[in-house]
Amino acid sequence: MPEIRLQTFINAPVERCFDLARSIDLHKVSLEHTGEKAIDGKTSGLIGKGEFVTWQARHFGIKQRLSVKITAMKPPDYFCDEMTKGAFKSMRHEHFFETRENETLMIDKFYYKAPFWIFGAFFDYFVLKNYMKRLLERRNQTIKRIAESDEWEKLIK
Repeated sequence: MPEIRLQTFINAPVERCFDLARSIDLHKVSLEHTGEKAIDGKTSGLIGKGEFVTWQARHFGIKQRLSVKITAMKPPDYFCDEMTKGAFKSMRHEHFFETRENETLMIDKFYYKAPFWIFGAFFDYFVLKNYMKRLLERRNQTIKRIAESDEWEKLIK
């Protein structure tokens, strides 16, 4: 199963970074270029353990839906969301947060499996892995930018 692992240093408290990473509203901002909308479940605010959200967005020119559920949470150190329905054969995103001196280290471990057997494997190798990595990097840069500014107060309610 492919894995994407990212590390992002953020000059903000770990609790703020943890909350921004689970903010439905921040997620919409970070992926607005895909038309990302929360259409079912938790559609705004901070998502918690046992809650789900269904996202609708356009990827590769196709409107898609992805439902994820928060399956584990240990504030402010960790949470995990897993796909319950969507285009992947499977998807699990683990979020880790560590305090490092005066900043937060945010670590993403994103595991997924493309559908369509051998065709999915080719698509993953040539397109999907890089596409997903760029989406996650964009999201993390949005979290960093907002956490390090005064904008975070609007997104954590």
